[in-house]
Amino acid sequence: MTAMNLTLTGASSASDLTWETINWGQVREEVKRLQLRIAKAVREKRYNKVKALQWLLTNSFSSKLLAVKRVTQNPGSKTPGVDGVIWRTPEQKINAARSLQRRGYKTQPLHRIYIPKKDGRQRPLSIPPLKCRSMQSLHLLALEPVAEMRADKNAYGFRPKRSTADAIQQCFNALARKAAPSWILEGDIRACFDSLSGTWLQDNIPMDKILLTKWLRAGYIEEKTLHPTFDGVPQGAFLLV
Repeated sequence: MTAMNLTLTGASSASDLTWETINWGQVREEVKRLQLRIAKAVREKRYNKVKALQWLLTNSFSSKLLAVKRVTQNPGSKTPGVDGVIWRTPEQKINAARSLQRRGYKTQPLHRIYIPKKDGRQRPLSIPPLKCRSMQSLHLLALEPVAEMRADKNAYGFRPKRSTADAIQQCFNALARKAAPSWILEGDIRACFDSLSGTWLQDNIPMDKILLTKWLRAGYIEEKTLHPTFDGVPQGAFLLV
């Protein structure tokens, strides 16, 4: 059974598939199956197999469909990138999934906007075009099982199926004991996202290095001027947060 067949509900070929006929339960099951295979390969330290399975996942049409669905369901989907493109209709979304190909893919600069912070300052957000967000979402599906296998078991930020409530529960478990610590240290890294080393990310993030480099070096446009990027990751990108 092909990945395409898994996504059809009554359609007989890829050309017949519409956004409304997709069986999302089967799509998620196919993606989950590939992610579990990646996680198993990481556990067994079979890193060449990890790369092969990541390639398989990012070329799976089920994964492309789920990547576009994630992006278009995100509240930020109504904010366009520098190309001004928004995917509103089912036809636009299915065509977007079909367009997610590594060959010929080119990144576009990010659209810089500012949102107010509680202290009155402005936080910069760099918004990629929807296609770039979808490509990032697609490769995030392949990166997540690797990250989950390597992550600290008590880390909760930016992780799937974890919430603030889980972190609170762990704090209670650690602090309710008789011999619990007396102090809690709260810290904040100044300009954390802005100061991350691009070289370190390229050397240590286990994913397609060419695409990662393109995203890190995409630059951003502010007041009609293109600004280069060498370090840091944009707050607003789907993968790089």
